[in-house]
Amino acid sequence: MRKTAFAVAATLLACVGAMTSADARPARDESWNPFVQQSKSVGGESRATRQRAQRHRSASRPRAASRQRGQRVRYAARHREARRSSYSSASYSGGRHSAGARPRAWCGWWMRTQRGGGAHLNVAWNWSKWGRSSGPQVGAVVVWRHHVGEIVGRAPNGQWLVRSGNDGGAVRTRARSVAGAVFRVG
Repeated sequence: MRKTAFAVAATLLACVGAMTSADARPARDESWNPFVQQSKSVGGESRATRQRAQRHRSASRPRAASRQRGQRVRYAARHREARRSSYSSASYSGGRHSAGARPRAWCGWWMRTQRGGGAHLNVAWNWSKWGRSSGPQVGAVVVWRHHVGEIVGRAPNGQWLVRSGNDGGAVRTRARSVAGAVFRVG
């Protein structure tokens, strides 16, 4: 029995060795694997080879849609630069003070044209340190975390009328709640 077990083991090892050797099976042949879908060969090419060739051909020539997209991207970049330069070159001379070039977020910059001050006041929250503290009153500067304006009156509903720059992209006067805001007077 001992000889038989060794003979069976030797036969199995010989079979396994033959299955894994390069002579027994070509490197890319997976006909032995039941989980791989077998492709039909047409003209000596497998389906995978044809698909690779098709991807290569389509990648080497630009499609019309990608050309159009490239033109749109260049157009958008050109106009984005034009918008950016118009913001940086705009200046406001309607106020009492010159404030230089208008930045992208310009509510603090607009207040500088009305009240004066350095470039650090372009940032809205920096107006909370300007002048001296006060309560809500006509003429006071009202400062929120990301916006600044000046109180110009009182609305019939009890809210304060605030005029500010960059309010919807323009200088506007509208009734606003001033809850949680800081008030400063010069």
